[in-house]
Amino acid sequence: MARLDAHNRIDRFEFERALLRRGVKFVAGVDEAGRGPLAGPVVAAAVVLPLEWIQKGLPAEFDGLNDSKLLTAAKREKFFAAFTATDAIQFAIARIDAETIDTINILQATHQAMSQALARLQPAPDHVLVDGLLVKSLCFPQTALVKGDARSFSIAAASILAKVTRDRLMLEYDRQFPAYGFALHKGYGTALHLAALQQHGPCPIHRRSFAPLKPVAPELF
Repeated sequence: MARLDAHNRIDRFEFERALLRRGVKFVAGVDEAGRGPLAGPVVAAAVVLPLEWIQKGLPAEFDGLNDSKLLTAAKREKFFAAFTATDAIQFAIARIDAETIDTINILQATHQAMSQALARLQPAPDHVLVDGLLVKSLCFPQTALVKGDARSFSIAAASILAKVTRDRLMLEYDRQFPAYGFALHKGYGTALHLAALQQHGPCPIHRRSFAPLKPVAPELF
């Protein structure tokens, strides 16, 4: 019997088990991190959790697994380490850089990152649980779950892998471009970040198609 969430009794393997009853064995959760920031890449992760977990529940070491936004950085790092060290878990991570985001727009870049992550899974998934809305460009059968990272353990795992990967990248960028404070805000448009932009202008990882970086078209009349 799949484990229920201790706080609100949500069965976060509900969708995986429903697919399993239909004979779908390899179910991937996919999620992204970094759609909203003014700088840095968008990162997507895809995760296939073991069938045994779907049938019997999470191992005790994964108690507390949740939407990455609801976890502390320390807990996200703990889960990241556990996921990446567990041979029974299949996962893949992809990122799309700021230059490409500016070229194709953030929505298409997000979908491209998701597609790349899913394409790297071995074996390929039979079905995908997507956080948010349907992604028409995915080459797999899919179920879209609004706020899916709080409803599906597979998506929650993907959200953690994507978030931790992106946060680590932003720490690297902070060392390359220390004037912007990327270690503190991870590229989001905080007052500190906006002040740094005002003083120094954009650096190579800024998304120039995002306001306030995007040039304002002059009024014609």
